[in-house]
Amino acid sequence: QVHLVESGGGLVQPGGSLRLSCAASGTFIRIVAMGWYRQAPGKQRELVASFTFDASTHHADTVKGRFTISRDNTKNTVYLQMNSLKPEDTAVYYCRTITDDDDSWGQGTQVTVSS
Repeated sequence: QVHLVESGGGLVQPGGSLRLSCAASGTFIRIVAMGWYRQAPGKQRELVASFTFDASTHHADTVKGRFTISRDNTKNTVYLQMNSLKPEDTAVYYCRTITDDDDSWGQGTQVTVSS
């Protein structure tokens, strides 16, 4: 069982920045992938960015050039640096971790971009 702790959400003005963190703990052999998803009111959950531990990163077209996913393997933590935030980035952001035998989601952190 993997336990995920997310942090870093909040209220920010358009053009501002936030950094989300997601730390994974628990018993697992290997983290295969970690990623961030988001869900805005009335919309489906969508992939924002992901990181596979033996491959490259992926960023959705809507966030390329503005968001950057990174990770610290020693801490089993993934980060999402969000710059040049727009009102349409407003959503609940969820962390997801896939291990060899588990697929877990965090509880979500609210990101609100508003003036």
